[in-house]
Order: sequence, then C-alpha cells, then structure tokens
Amino acid sequence: MGINSTEVAYGFGQLGSTYTTSSADAIKPPTGKVFVAITVLDAAKFDADGFESETPTKFINGSTTIANDLADGSETTDGGSGGVRVPATQEFPKGATIYGRWTELDLAAGAIIAYIGE
Repeated sequence: MGINSTEVAYGFGQLGSTYTTSSADAIKPPTGKVFVAITVLDAAKFDADGFESETPTKFINGSTTIANDLADGSETTDGGSGGVRVPATQEFPKGATIYGRWTELDLAAGAIIAYIGE
C-alpha cells in the first residue's frame, strides 16, 4: 500500500503548473513556491539570465554563480565539483524534463510547462 504524503506531493509539482513560450514574459511561481520541474514541449533555449535558482550553488541557473563548481578535491556534503555555467546557446530538446528549484523562468526560444512545488 502506498503512502499519501503531502510533503512528497508538494515537492513534485502537485501545486499546479504553467505553460509559456519564448514570446511571453518571464514566469514566476506563487509567493513562497518554486518551479520544481520543467518539461520541454518545443526545443527550448533560455535567456542568458532565463532561469533563476532558489539556491544557485545547487541548481543550474542563469546567474554568474555556477552550481556545484567547487575545485576538484574540495567536494562537500552540500557541493560537488566540475559544474559549468549553462550557456545561453544551450538548446534543451523536446521531451526533456529538468528538475531543480527555480524562482523565475524566461525563454528565448521554444515552449515549456513548469511545475510548481514548495
């Protein structure tokens, strides 16, 4: 028998979703929430600062802070090494799903569905 856990459900997009295209403004989740997953409907590229992470050192983002980019041999329980910045030229293919915790998403090309969680 499964466990009905609102904690798990709220963390995996059960609080709603939104659709956006490259011609739309940036999207933001409701106050106190984040986008926890992005599904690409049409090959997508994000603006240079098109996906802002709740914790830039942990999740891919468009800021100058790079996720998990500690020096080799400096890994900790909270951070890995070798991460690089996602270039604005990076195209995410149709059908891809990306997981993270983002506070804003802005597309340069394509279409996505963004799922809301806590």
